[in-house]
Amino acid sequence: MQDTLEQLAEFLESVPPYDHLTWEERLQIAHQSSRLRYKPGEAIYQLGEPLPGVYILKSGEVETSDEHGVVVSRLAPRSTFGERGLLRDGKAATTATAKQTSVVVQLPAAEFRKLLETHSFVQRFFLHGSKTFSRSADFSTQRVADLIAREPLHCAPSTTVGEAARLMRTHHVSSLGVTEEGSSQLVGIVTIRDLANRVLAEGRDASTPVREIMSPIKAALSRDSLGSDVLRMMVEHKVGHLPVVERGQFVGMITQTDLTRFEATNATSVVREIANATETDAMARAAARIPALLVQLVAANQAHEVVTRLITDVADAITRRLLALAEEELGPPPVPYLWLACGSQGRQEQSGVSDQDNCLFLDDSVRPQDMPYFQALARRVSDGLNACGYVYCPGDMMATNPRWCQPVSVWREYFHSWAVTHEPQSQMLASVMFDLRPISGETSLFNDLQEETLEKASRNSIFVAHMIANSLQRTPPLGIMRGFATLRSGPHRGHIDMKHHGVIPITDLARIYALRGQIRDVNTRARLVAALEMGEISASGGRDLIDAYDTIAMLRLQNQANLIKQGREISNFLAPAELSDFERNTLRNAFIVVRTMQSAIGHDQRGLR
Repeated sequence: MQDTLEQLAEFLESVPPYDHLTWEERLQIAHQSSRLRYKPGEAIYQLGEPLPGVYILKSGEVETSDEHGVVVSRLAPRSTFGERGLLRDGKAATTATAKQTSVVVQLPAAEFRKLLETHSFVQRFFLHGSKTFSRSADFSTQRVADLIAREPLHCAPSTTVGEAARLMRTHHVSSLGVTEEGSSQLVGIVTIRDLANRVLAEGRDASTPVREIMSPIKAALSRDSLGSDVLRMMVEHKVGHLPVVERGQFVGMITQTDLTRFEATNATSVVREIANATETDAMARAAARIPALLVQLVAANQAHEVVTRLITDVADAITRRLLALAEEELGPPPVPYLWLACGSQGRQEQSGVSDQDNCLFLDDSVRPQDMPYFQALARRVSDGLNACGYVYCPGDMMATNPRWCQPVSVWREYFHSWAVTHEPQSQMLASVMFDLRPISGETSLFNDLQEETLEKASRNSIFVAHMIANSLQRTPPLGIMRGFATLRSGPHRGHIDMKHHGVIPITDLARIYALRGQIRDVNTRARLVAALEMGEISASGGRDLIDAYDTIAMLRLQNQANLIKQGREISNFLAPAELSDFERNTLRNAFIVVRTMQSAIGHDQRGLR
């Protein structure tokens, strides 16, 4: 029996987000829609087919599957489906099949788009991802590329100090980059202070070449650095000018004058407080402000990668300060070393809940009698981190473990053995070590090894295949009937783990893309963007996955912020029942994207060749 327009309008009153429309608007939708009946096993649409609109299941059951036939979702009545493909490129992103006799309401594409244009709550329900969140804010969150005020001004080492001074006066600047003759390769900088202290104060002649009085490069930024990096480096290195370098080429200068155009954030004050700390207790007090910082950043609608980056900056600052204090106590290191972070700190993805994961790379000239120094160094830093809230790693992945405090030659052997030994433990360790990021020390101890390891590992098809299999161990918490697979027992009953079954599946996928594409980024979102730009993942799949990651990561942070405001313990567990309808819909769609991409990489034969 055919439904009347009034009956269809009444049905839509029970379906979000249409339940927020007026009665007249629901009648208009009913008038424009088609009512379709499908037999069990009959396809509603096939993957890649042009979609005439979106579908609303009135009765029955519908199953969606990906290109490999893997079931993505089973839909119950009052479910809307087909919108992801329609909004992406107008073509079906999955295949939809009736599992039993089903009645479906088809809303034409033109009507659906009109709803999106005229109703913000419809947009919020269906349009999820990075566009929802602001990516611009104060100085701390600005990209350095956006802070560069002018074209780079530079001179050659042979330029006289008189010529350099006149160049500064002409362009009203306080510094110049010093670059190799005929190139943009940066070798130093010269500032007004250098001219005053090393020329005028010492009575040098104006014909003195710049190379004799220029300052060495204490620290440099990249175009992708954040304003928080500028502030941290200026405080830690006590400089007022920072060159911006891209692949060794001088591309600009950031000065204290640039800082006056922006207001520093609380994140900056925390880092400054840490940089000036003389004891662990002072750093612990600064770190105790992280929960409040997280709440403020989330409330300001900062993008998730900015929030986690600023929070990670605090851990980085504490680590560097602890290392400096340890060296003051123990004396200078007997050989060069490099302290590295792995895990969420390595990826710059720390949130309100973080332990410590770190290791030490030592120069190959290290002797057995030197090891007690580095054991003492590691113990002081690890204990200090624990006192600041970064608890000891349960798996003992710390520099205090002799296994993770070794010369570079031993680390090279580690990486080689993990790549050829196809055991679960090796895959786990390799996954951890692919997320390493230098924090303090001699970075050259790691750079060559990272490039060498990526190249060798990416060419080992068996290793890649095992890494893919390992990355599929954690799956999104999707339920059978358009719900969520929540925990069934324990203190978090009815919740989903937004870390291990939310962001980690995407982190694992991004690591595989980075491995296959030899992408050196360790941040998950940066890896996804790079993989998309390199064609390592399809344009449509890549955009969907980035949007899904933005949604899941942001909801995780919002949940943590809510827990903090409620005075509850910060955790990664979220109760779907506490979300609004459109948040649940958005989160579930994001999980479907992740499951689809997992299915695609699982069937990708490139990793098995």
